[in-house]
Amino acid sequence: MLREIAGPAGLLEALLDEPSPGRRVNQEGLLEHGHGGTFRAAVAFAHPHPQYGGTMHTKVVYQSAKALSRIGCAVLRFNFRGAGRSAGTFSGGPGEMDDFRAGLDFLHDRYPSAPLWAGGMSFGAWIALTVGVEDSRVSTLIGIAPPLSRYDFGAVGRSRKPKFFIQGERDEICPLREMREFYARAAEPKELVVIDTANHLFDGKVIEVAEAIEELLGDWSD
Repeated sequence: MLREIAGPAGLLEALLDEPSPGRRVNQEGLLEHGHGGTFRAAVAFAHPHPQYGGTMHTKVVYQSAKALSRIGCAVLRFNFRGAGRSAGTFSGGPGEMDDFRAGLDFLHDRYPSAPLWAGGMSFGAWIALTVGVEDSRVSTLIGIAPPLSRYDFGAVGRSRKPKFFIQGERDEICPLREMREFYARAAEPKELVVIDTANHLFDGKVIEVAEAIEELLGDWSD
């Protein structure tokens, strides 16, 4: 479903994927909502760095949203300010965090009784997880290929919120060694899936990312 949401710098181009009406994946984990269907969580999902071509249509972002929808989630993905048809200008982080907060507000207003999850890929993982740690409404964090040496993930590592990470074995931006060191220090609960031979963009391995999301979160409930 194509839509726009209100952002602090103007309208943000967005897409909202909802589970099929009546779809039930986990009887105990799903919640009723006011639009005729059932789902278990509302997820805001952030895209990679827009100055390097990242948008809400990036393959991993698209497939991640579809995977989350298949396991019963409503998923909002949107273009950060200045990307695609979104208003505003790229700010390097603070403004994009405000954009992500606007996405969470949209989901909370639309599904007030649903758990909120925050997820993202690369630069978007930094944005989503940083905001998700701070926002008391967010209960679950999903980080794909987080660029750990380029941004501060300290608060994420210390957070006691459930954290799910997906990493490429041959990620050239965030080497697997860095992820393993970060993961070893990170507070529980946490889970990590490493995709064999995958690079930062998971070229040729995107479907495996979607499968990992379904495996990690298919039976997860807050």
